[in-house]
Amino acid sequence: MSVSQTLETEEDLLTCLRIKFYHPQQNQRGLYGLLPLGSRRRHPADDPLRLGRDAQTCSYGLVDPRVSRKQLAIYAYRSPNSPEMLFTIQNLSQRGKLSVNGSTLGYLERTDVPDKALIRFLEYEMLIIRESGEAKSSFEVEFEVMAVPPSRETCTFETGVRPIMDTGLMNNAPAMLRDVGPQESDETLSCSY
Repeated sequence: MSVSQTLETEEDLLTCLRIKFYHPQQNQRGLYGLLPLGSRRRHPADDPLRLGRDAQTCSYGLVDPRVSRKQLAIYAYRSPNSPEMLFTIQNLSQRGKLSVNGSTLGYLERTDVPDKALIRFLEYEMLIIRESGEAKSSFEVEFEVMAVPPSRETCTFETGVRPIMDTGLMNNAPAMLRDVGPQESDETLSCSY
């Protein structure tokens, strides 16, 4: 096999981690100044993706004095007999907790990252979405900023409760629903983790 046949090409579709951030004060502060927003970057699979305040020791940084020097790390791995690249996340902060879909991780604790995960630390919310692709020696990372908290989207995903809009009109509803009434959830309540 020639060298040109073994090199990865632009057409290879690598696994991609889409990481979407939200912070309640993100518009007043330049929190994401060190992140390459809106572009995909390759990251070596054998090197943990570290996020924190210290741009020297972390792959990507947040401009926030409350964030730990090393806040978290995401590790790529493959299971035997599986072509997919999977990920784990580890809390590197001694000062704060990190939650993954509602499960809290203490210092140095680690858990698998599902295909869609809501990560919380301090006032940050991160929605991580794994897009399947080729499991090679690298994966791609794409950072975005969300205008609304991702917990609004994932709240129904995690709890299985879907908000139902009450229009007040029950005339066209089946008899079974008219007898019971609408099943509602209060959209103003936040999901607790």
